[in-house]
Amino acid sequence: MALLDFLGKRKQTNDAGGDMSFIDHLEELRWHIIRSVIAVLIFSITAFIFINNVVDDIIFAPAKPDFITAQWFCQIGRKIGMGNGLCFGNIEVKFLETTMTGQFISSFTVAFVCGFIAAFPYIFWEFWKFVRPALSPAERKKTRGIIFWVSLLFFMGVSFGYFILTPFMVNFYFSYKLSDLIEIKPSFSDYLENLTYTTVGVGLLFQLPLLIYVLAKVGFITAAFLRKFRKHAIVVILIVAAIITPTTDPFSLGIVTIPLYLLYEAGINIAARVDKARAKKDKEWS
Repeated sequence: MALLDFLGKRKQTNDAGGDMSFIDHLEELRWHIIRSVIAVLIFSITAFIFINNVVDDIIFAPAKPDFITAQWFCQIGRKIGMGNGLCFGNIEVKFLETTMTGQFISSFTVAFVCGFIAAFPYIFWEFWKFVRPALSPAERKKTRGIIFWVSLLFFMGVSFGYFILTPFMVNFYFSYKLSDLIEIKPSFSDYLENLTYTTVGVGLLFQLPLLIYVLAKVGFITAAFLRKFRKHAIVVILIVAAIITPTTDPFSLGIVTIPLYLLYEAGINIAARVDKARAKKDKEWS
């Protein structure tokens, strides 16, 4: 029913005018998807052309001991009296490929991930073009600038995962030893998978305020509901932070928990505005 209601609103407010059948809506959606895929392919092909530089200078950068944020954490630790407590060990990071096609397939994965990240604002813009006709003029006005904010949150999440989480992840796993007889040499594809989770995954996780806005708009949640279950949300955030963060020390958990909690609080404010607008509208109709 929700899908039919949405398509009905698009039919009534479509900028092109005239009636649109269900097939017409699907055809329009198909072209939005096709254009998004083309954008990803363009950026992916560009990344593939420079794949060696991308891998050496971008993909492997967080695994190097001289990575910029690794140096910053070390300096911060010394300034606040922790000595070398925040300094990453001078570990030797090497990766092993046991399959003949491993590097070849991974190069396509790297290119696609880079293409998706670079094209994300355009992908959301295409999605927004499909959704926008279903909104009223007042709703369109209130959502002005949404592409900028969604893209900003996504790139903030990607940067957070790349510059903060990934160096911690690499340092922890390469420093952790059960026995001196064990030598860790993970495959490049394994490292790439973890890097994707801590960049693209966190980038999508940073869309929490947008998710709360959508759920509040459809009446699924309210600001009062979010405030009531704030303590439960903190527990969930801590669990998510513990899953994302390879180490379990308070500092590492804190650098993940604090941003997620701030996003949750921002979501409460957004839901409160939606509730206020709904109450005002209901009052006008009564």
